[in-house]
Amino acid sequence: MSEHILIIEDDPRLCDMLSEYLAKSGYTVTTHMRGKAGLAWLAENRADAVILDLMLPDMDGLEICRQLRASSAVPVLMLTARGDAIDRIIGLELGADDYLPKPFEPRELLARLRAVLRRGGEAPRASKEVLRFGRLEIEPIAYAARLDGKLCDLTACQFDLLLLLSRNAGRVMSREALMDATSGSQSDVFDRSIDVHMSRLRAAIEDDPKHPRRIITVRGAGYVFAKDQD
Repeated sequence: MSEHILIIEDDPRLCDMLSEYLAKSGYTVTTHMRGKAGLAWLAENRADAVILDLMLPDMDGLEICRQLRASSAVPVLMLTARGDAIDRIIGLELGADDYLPKPFEPRELLARLRAVLRRGGEAPRASKEVLRFGRLEIEPIAYAARLDGKLCDLTACQFDLLLLLSRNAGRVMSREALMDATSGSQSDVFDRSIDVHMSRLRAAIEDDPKHPRRIITVRGAGYVFAKDQD
């Protein structure tokens, strides 16, 4: 069965183009041009990922993302025509897994979509390993992380970052490497999205996110996962 993608986009030409392109790439696609209609559809149906426009006529895309994250971990790829990076950063803080500014190449959207869908594609091939770091446990096959036995609230992208860092514990990972591993394409190394995801990740797994002991910033170099912490 093909993966089901929900597109919430009010531009009919773009909506039709994306629907046709993704269908030709093997996906099942449902489209809605209003945020409320998209949320109502999701309440009754299952999607493997959501492509969400930031600017919709009836609801702000950020509010839609906020409502989605209150009850669902479905991967969200946000589309934005706004030039201000703060909108994209807020979207990531609310739980979007990635964003793509308009205009964009369909091939780039497909690459990013495949990246946020990767947890579903890799799960059957993953081993049943559990990575343990003191009080923190990471289960790659279940896409789950637990601190003191309690499930951490992470998006797919944040889990990807945690898994990548933990598999390279003790090694400094550059922002470029982290962006490449999670975005599915080349990205601007000065983009703050990685820093935003790290902030959310620390909030989920650190006792004191403002003074992290597990995910350490190495100025001018990137981040390192400290494997010897409790």
